[in-house]
Amino acid sequence: MSSWRDAILNDFVPRVSKLTLVADPDCLLTEEKLATALRARGFDLIEFSDPIEFRYAYESRYRSIWDKGEHTDLVVILRLPDAELEALPYDLLQAGRQLSFNLGDIFPNLSYPVIEQLDRRLLDALFEAQSKSPPERMGDNATKDYILRYVFGIAPELIGNPVELLRALLRLHYGQLRLPAMLSERFIQILNAHGRFKAWPLDKIVPDDKAFFAFLQERWPVFLSQYGNADQITESAEDMRCQYPGPASLPFDHQDIRVYIDNLFLEGKLIPIEAPGFKADAHSWVQIGIARPDASDDQQRIDRLFALVETEHPDAAAHHSDWLAFALKWAELSALVHCSKNPGNSVRLREAGDRFNATFSAWLSDHYASLINLPPHHPAMLHHVARHLARAIEESDGSRAALIVVDGLALDQWVTIRQELQKQNANLIMRESATFAWIPTLTTVSRQAIFAGKPPLYFPASIKTTDQEEKLWKQFWEGRGISRLDVVYQRGLADGDPASILEKTIHPDKTRVVGLVVDKVDKIMHGMQLGSAGMHNQIKQWCEGGFLSALINRLLDYGYAVWLTSDHGNIQGEGQGRPSEGVIAETRGERVRVYPTPELRAQVAQAFPCACEWEPVGLPPDYFPLIAAGRDAFVPPGQTIVGHGGIAIEEVIAPLVKLERRARP
Repeated sequence: MSSWRDAILNDFVPRVSKLTLVADPDCLLTEEKLATALRARGFDLIEFSDPIEFRYAYESRYRSIWDKGEHTDLVVILRLPDAELEALPYDLLQAGRQLSFNLGDIFPNLSYPVIEQLDRRLLDALFEAQSKSPPERMGDNATKDYILRYVFGIAPELIGNPVELLRALLRLHYGQLRLPAMLSERFIQILNAHGRFKAWPLDKIVPDDKAFFAFLQERWPVFLSQYGNADQITESAEDMRCQYPGPASLPFDHQDIRVYIDNLFLEGKLIPIEAPGFKADAHSWVQIGIARPDASDDQQRIDRLFALVETEHPDAAAHHSDWLAFALKWAELSALVHCSKNPGNSVRLREAGDRFNATFSAWLSDHYASLINLPPHHPAMLHHVARHLARAIEESDGSRAALIVVDGLALDQWVTIRQELQKQNANLIMRESATFAWIPTLTTVSRQAIFAGKPPLYFPASIKTTDQEEKLWKQFWEGRGISRLDVVYQRGLADGDPASILEKTIHPDKTRVVGLVVDKVDKIMHGMQLGSAGMHNQIKQWCEGGFLSALINRLLDYGYAVWLTSDHGNIQGEGQGRPSEGVIAETRGERVRVYPTPELRAQVAQAFPCACEWEPVGLPPDYFPLIAAGRDAFVPPGQTIVGHGGIAIEEVIAPLVKLERRARP
């Protein structure tokens, strides 16, 4: 077999059985590539979690089709051991064939408790290693060592000096390879056994990328003071109040380390520092880490970021995490360009964006449906966020969570906000990631999915309004065993005194879950006449007022785990004409129109051949979007708008940030 998926796919032959019941405790069928392959064969996947929601989807979308004598291949997934398939409703057990799959069958010689904690996208590397270097029967530690060596490329026992350790950590953290906790502990255990890195804060910098980059940031001034003759960089390691202990001097100039440092500064993971007395060649590689007061620094970074995204953009067969990682880089570049005054940069950004969005659109058509049922460990879609918070609360008994949804905030606009938050609170740690919004990227669809914790398919009655968000938010948490009296929802936040607002809304000693909607960015967007550059300018001015920073700080003061996200982004579009459709469109947006039948949608689509007839993936059965392609908009020709509803990177990929407070040294 060339892939671990082959053994599973062999059991799925189209039209053999209209219904297949699968015990899948390890979330194998919902792995992105496998789910895509199953859909390509004509199989629909639906998870059995909530019996009422499942019954609604089953009866409305499949049972009615079968009663007409038509055929569909439905796979019902149960996240329980195969013996518990019997817990499914009797009519399903009578009608469907039964299968079960687990990691133990695919990797029989490796420790199951270890491999079950791996990100499923790493299974390809593990399967290839098993094929090339078949393991003997292994226990826990041997399995951990095998995975560290063959999956992550780390042999802790061979790491003997700072260059080798830094190279391993840079490869791990820059590549966003998440080590499960037990593998981090094993890595540290072996390093400690050597005794070579006793002074290093391994327990912080091995498992935590933010801590590792902060560790590097603290030592960059020391390196510069030793690298050149900086008259005004005089602090020694003893003078510096480092949060992280360890050696003051690191070998940043080693060729194996330098290759990463450049990109870390480009992508904002490290911040250039002021060094007015630093003497080095103008073209020296260290200049990327030195802040200059003029605009030349920004232009250099823009040019290098353009080169980076051109070489690292994903293709139509990429994994969803590749697009999320790319979107973070694209956001850094977009924020710089929109805040610069160079029209040439804007033209270049638009041309590159059009190419990337064409590829992204093709990727979405093939892969988007495979994201819906992914596990919420690392939320791939916005409806996973609430489930992710619920899991965190369950795992740490007594913890509390607050979710801030900044309506309409694009990922590049988050970069502008992040910079302002860093200025206002140097002790704020922002653990950045990204996630996919719901398509169409409308507030009633995507924001409601956040608070409902489920796909829009399951709230058809309120798909045209947000009035039910509070009810859905409290229903979700009641289903997780938290009383609705301990759950708060508040929208319409924008300005004012966060302390007084929260005092009227929550009871810090009682309220366990908080959901807040900040709608200032959305209001700015709908009144914007100066395009994307105007959006960044007004968002920056709003942030300078301190409302968002104060809101976050107050929630942290109350002891909440604070998360921030948005329901969708926005993009600058140009009018291609407004459809003359009378009242047949149920939603008439600037980037999307929604119709009750595919026939009505097709009539309008004939006049707009560049528009996309989006398949109703995860949407109610009578919800058919027509989405303006690229940067087009359903407004009069010649009119420019900033809008949302479409399928551009800027609209579909939203920020997801965990906000913490740095411990004082």
